[in-house]
Amino acid sequence: MEIRAVKTKQQLKEFIKIPWQIYKGDVNWVPPLISDVEFILGENNPFWEHADKELYLAYNEQGKVVGRIAAVIDHNYIKFQGENAGFFGFYESENDTRTAKALFDSVFDWLKSKGIEKMRGPMNPSTNDECGFLCEGFDSPPRIMMPYTPPYYLKHAEGSGLKKARELYAYDMDVSDKLLGRLSRIAEITYKKNRGLQVRKLSLKNFEEEIRKALEVYNQAWEKNWGFVPWTQKEFYTMAVKLKDLLLLDVTLLAEIDGVPVGMLIAVPDYNFILKKINGKMNLAGILKFLFYRGKIKALRLMIMGVIKKYRQKGIEGVLYYEALKNSMKLGFKKCEFSWVLEDNTMTNRAAEMMGGKLYKKYRLYEK
Repeated sequence: MEIRAVKTKQQLKEFIKIPWQIYKGDVNWVPPLISDVEFILGENNPFWEHADKELYLAYNEQGKVVGRIAAVIDHNYIKFQGENAGFFGFYESENDTRTAKALFDSVFDWLKSKGIEKMRGPMNPSTNDECGFLCEGFDSPPRIMMPYTPPYYLKHAEGSGLKKARELYAYDMDVSDKLLGRLSRIAEITYKKNRGLQVRKLSLKNFEEEIRKALEVYNQAWEKNWGFVPWTQKEFYTMAVKLKDLLLLDVTLLAEIDGVPVGMLIAVPDYNFILKKINGKMNLAGILKFLFYRGKIKALRLMIMGVIKKYRQKGIEGVLYYEALKNSMKLGFKKCEFSWVLEDNTMTNRAAEMMGGKLYKKYRLYEK
C-alpha cells in the first residue's frame, strides 16, 4: 500500500475518475459531471483563493488506484468560526480498512504539519458544498448536490479513530394541496401584519443586484449555524452564474420588507434524474439527453430557505413556503426534498415535519 500526493494531470484524472470504479453496478449512485468536479478542484474556483488543499491517491501492491482523499484548510472558516480546524473531503475507497486508515492518516498528518488541531469531514470542500457520509437511506438515489456513499465508509471513519461530529437530515415531502389552505391563511395574516412585505421571484434583468441581495440574506441568515462559513461575493456570484440557466424562477424567491431583503427560498429541479443518464459527460449526446429529459423531472430539492434573525417568527417563512408550494404545484412537481438540516436545528426540523416531510436520509460528519 502506498499513498501519493497528486502532482500530475494524469493523477488528477485518476482522482476524478475513481468513483466510477467504486460504484460500478450500484443502481443508486449518480455520476457527477466530470467538468463540475474539475472546476471544484481547479484553480478557477474562487474557494481556493482563501483555502489550501492537498490531494492524495492510494495505490495497492499492483500499482492500481484504490482510494482517494483531499486535505483542506479553509482560512475563512478558521477566522469566522474561531476554530483551528481543517477538513478531509472527496473520500472514496475500496472496502479495505488498511487503505482507509492510510488515507485518513495522510490528511491528519498534513493538517497537523500546518498547525491545525482538528480534522473534520467529509466536506467537498466546505459546508457550502456536498458534505457528509450517508448513514441512513441507502435505498434510493441522492437529490441534486447531495452525496451518496456506501455503508462501509462509516466503518472506515470509525475504524480510523474518527468520532461523530454532527448529523444532517433530509426530508422527503409530497408536493400537494394538503397544506395549501393552512399556509394560505398564514400568508394572509403575515401580509396584513407586515404591510411592506413582498415575496417575489428573482429578476434576471437585474441579475447582479439580485445576487447581491441574495448573498446578503444568505450570510446573515446562516451566520450562527454550526460549521457555517460565509460565501465571498466572488464565490456566490460564480455559483449563481453556473446555476442561472438551471434555476426555476417560480421557486427562486426573495422576501423584502420596504425593499430591504430579509429572506429567501431556492428550490431546484432534481437534475440528478438527468445526470444518472449521461454518465458524467456533457457532450453532444449529454446535451440532447438534458434537453429531452429536463421537462420530465418531477422532483425538487429545497436547498436554501432562510430568514434574517431580526425578522424570524413573523410568518415570513410561512409565506415563502406558501408561494413555493403553490408555484411547484403549477409546474407539475410531485416530490420535494428538504435538505440539508442540522440534527439540532429544532425549528427547521419542525417546519419540515409540519410541511409533511418524512425524515428519510441522514448524513454523518466526523472529526478527530
